[in-house]
Amino acid sequence: YGWQSWMSDGETAGTSGEAKRLEAVRIELVNPEANGSIEYRTHVQSYGWQEWQQDGGIAGTSGESKRLEAIQIRLTGAMADKYDVYYRVHSQTYGWLGWAENGEPAGTSGLAKRMEAIEIKLILKGGTAPGSTDGSYVTQ
Repeated sequence: YGWQSWMSDGETAGTSGEAKRLEAVRIELVNPEANGSIEYRTHVQSYGWQEWQQDGGIAGTSGESKRLEAIQIRLTGAMADKYDVYYRVHSQTYGWLGWAENGEPAGTSGLAKRMEAIEIKLILKGGTAPGSTDGSYVTQ
């Protein structure tokens, strides 16, 4: 499919039930209520964990047919003081995994499983997680 349109808070990016892999992501804060950034990095097939990107930078690969397997997302500055960032991934074989937060890994590593979709939500600091936080990251 190539690059999808931008999604908003809580919407699903990627596909579910189509056996398609995510190869790269771009994440940005639109009209943030406080100073700060969103940073993220991905675990890529054959390469492992990549360098941190921020504010719309590309995490993953393009044109290499490499699957994303896991992701970490965190906020910086006053945004990190005001919000928790929660995210979960739809992983090959496992389906939707639990919600990770504030830089924790979500997805798989060492299992050769593709990320197929992702959901990201900002929750006011100390608020309730959007769902179960069990099993957000599966390793060998």
